[in-house]
Amino acid sequence: MKLHLAKVAGQNQFTGYGDGYVAVNNQRYERSLVLTPEAIHDTWAVASVDAIGADELAFLLSLKPEILLLGTGAQQRFPGIATLREFARAQIGVETMDTAAACRTFNILMAEGRNVVAAVIV
Repeated sequence: MKLHLAKVAGQNQFTGYGDGYVAVNNQRYERSLVLTPEAIHDTWAVASVDAIGADELAFLLSLKPEILLLGTGAQQRFPGIATLREFARAQIGVETMDTAAACRTFNILMAEGRNVVAAVIV
């Protein structure tokens, strides 16, 4: 699905998504990634929620978002309680949803000026 949006100057946004891909600023990515309004981290090698290990968790925490949107692929899946506990300790809100919903939600929150990070599994 292609998203039709008003471009926020200098900010990254999802411009599409579908089976096996997401698009950021009209560039297609066929692998998991982490997106902030300012940066695209396309080396986030996570294939499932269960694969979020200590290194991946530390990276997400280091970004210090107000809200982390965790896109878990075609279906919503929740991370383990230990992972959620680490975000709670860091006072970071976590919303878990399918990847398509995470893409749409990121664009809305980013346009509102929120400190949001999307970690999406493709």
